[in-house]
Amino acid sequence: MSVHVVVMGVAGCGKSTVAEAIRDRMGYVMAEGDDFHPQANIDKMSAGIPLTDEDRWPWLRVINSWMVARDSIGESTVVSSSALKRSYRDVLRENVPVFFVHLAGTPELIGERIAARKGHFMPPALLPSQFAALEPLQPDEPGIEISIEGTMEEMIERAIAAVKEHAAKEERALAE
Repeated sequence: MSVHVVVMGVAGCGKSTVAEAIRDRMGYVMAEGDDFHPQANIDKMSAGIPLTDEDRWPWLRVINSWMVARDSIGESTVVSSSALKRSYRDVLRENVPVFFVHLAGTPELIGERIAARKGHFMPPALLPSQFAALEPLQPDEPGIEISIEGTMEEMIERAIAAVKEHAAKEERALAE
């Protein structure tokens, strides 16, 4: 049985760090969602221009195709992707069961984290547009919201515990 996790949230919430920890501790194959963006999307974001839905659809479909391909060979995956809107998450989970881990925090805390990071193409000026677009997980979506409060290690531990619990439920459901 393979498990597919999308670590989601606004820019600067810690998606890559949490996805890397899931990869390292649980042995999942990891993909950095940003690596699937075409250069035109990166250029737009680097210039401080928010992406439109039309910019995002091809990017989301490529991520989905990657997960579907890994699922077909029995590999569990973890992907970092903003997945800000329900419609984006619906594309990500087409033909593959995805568990979303939404890293949630205040605009102030995330703004501080973005200001402290170096070498990323996403400028802090785009953070308000990310919060404006964010649609929290709905009760019928498979996933959990994890607070980014506290230390990075505490956040990682909360996320890994949630993924382990989800994987165990999936395993039990298969056994029934």
